[in-house]
Amino acid sequence: MKEISKILSFYDSLKKSANQACALAIVVYVEGSSYRRTGARMLVSENGFWEGGISGGCLEGDALKKARMAILKSKPNLVRYDTSTDDDHQIGVGLGCNGIIDVLFIPIDYQSSENAIEILKKGIAENINTIVSITNSDAHPEFLGKIFAYTSTEDLAFLSEIVDIKSFAEEIENLEKSKNYNFDNKIRVFVEKIPTPIQVYIFGNQYDIYPLIELLKMLYWEILIVSEPSKIKNPEGLSIISPTDFNIENINENSACLLMSHSLETDKANLRKLTTANPKYIGMLGPKKRSERIISELKTEGVVIKENVIFAPTGLDIGANTPEEIALAILAEIKAVFNERAGGFLKSRTLPINERNEEIFKFN
Repeated sequence: MKEISKILSFYDSLKKSANQACALAIVVYVEGSSYRRTGARMLVSENGFWEGGISGGCLEGDALKKARMAILKSKPNLVRYDTSTDDDHQIGVGLGCNGIIDVLFIPIDYQSSENAIEILKKGIAENINTIVSITNSDAHPEFLGKIFAYTSTEDLAFLSEIVDIKSFAEEIENLEKSKNYNFDNKIRVFVEKIPTPIQVYIFGNQYDIYPLIELLKMLYWEILIVSEPSKIKNPEGLSIISPTDFNIENINENSACLLMSHSLETDKANLRKLTTANPKYIGMLGPKKRSERIISELKTEGVVIKENVIFAPTGLDIGANTPEEIALAILAEIKAVFNERAGGFLKSRTLPINERNEEIFKFN
C-alpha cells in the first residue's frame, strides 16, 4: 500500500505540472524467480523520473525506455522479460534474475477520469480491492491495457461475446489472491486483489507505543489507538478511540490487537472484550507468566479463550530489548501470522520464498 500511495502522490504532482506525460508499468505475470511479484508497479514520467518498482533494479532501466515508447505511441504494450536462459542479450542476466516476467505498459491520459491511475485511486477511495487488466488481446487489440475496478457484472459487459460473464463474475468475487486468466487464447486477463492494509489496534498509551507507531506509519498499516486522547502525545493524524467509545464489532480478520497498557487488570479487561471479536492476532506485552495468569483467570470466570490467535509474549524471538527493537519484533510476527509463515530464518526454508509459477488459468 505504501508504494501505491507514493505512486498516486507522484501522479498528482505530474498532473499539476500538465507538461510531463507518463506511463504506468505493471507486473502482470511471473514465472520462476523474481524480486517482485504480480501487481508491482512503477509510474514513469517522460523525463525519466519514476516512482515504484517492478524488480530489484535489473529491469527498471529498460522499463524506462519501454514506458517512453508507450507514451510516444499513446498505446499500451505488453513486454516479456525472459531471464530463465543464459542468453547474454536478455535484460537481467547476470544480475541474479532467473524467471519470466510480463510487464504491461499503459500511457496515462490526464484528461480521462478512467485512466489506469484514476481507476487505482477509485479502488482505494471506495475500498474496491479488485482491479482487472486486459494484458493480451490478439483477437481484440482495442482491449489491450483496458483496466477497471470490478464492482459488478456490468463491468464485464464488453467481454460478453467471449466469456460467460456470470460465471466469470462469480470466479472474481470468490478470489482470495491475484490470478491470470486466458479466454480461449483470445484474451488474457489479470485480476489483481489489492491487499487491505492491516488494522493494528494498540490498547495502551505508555512510551513504548511510539516506536511502534513510527514503524506502522512506514508500513502504511492502519493505526488505531484505544486510549483516553489526553494521554497520547502528538495526537495529530492518529486515530484515537476512547475506551468508552470503542466498538468491538469493528475488529475483524484483518485486525491485529496489541495489549500494551502495562496494567494487568486493564489488559485482562481488554482481552475479555476481544474474546467476542474475531481478530487474526492478539499480542500481549509482558512476561509469559503474566499472560498465563490473565488467561487462566479469564478461563476460571468461564470466558472462552481462542488461544490460537493469542501470542504472548508478543513478538518474534530476536533478542529485542529496547522499545524500538521490541516494536520491530512485534510487527515482524504480525506480518508472519498474516502471511501464514513461521517467522524463521529464510536460509532454513526449503520451499521458494514466493510462489514460483503463477499459472494462467484457462476459462471457458
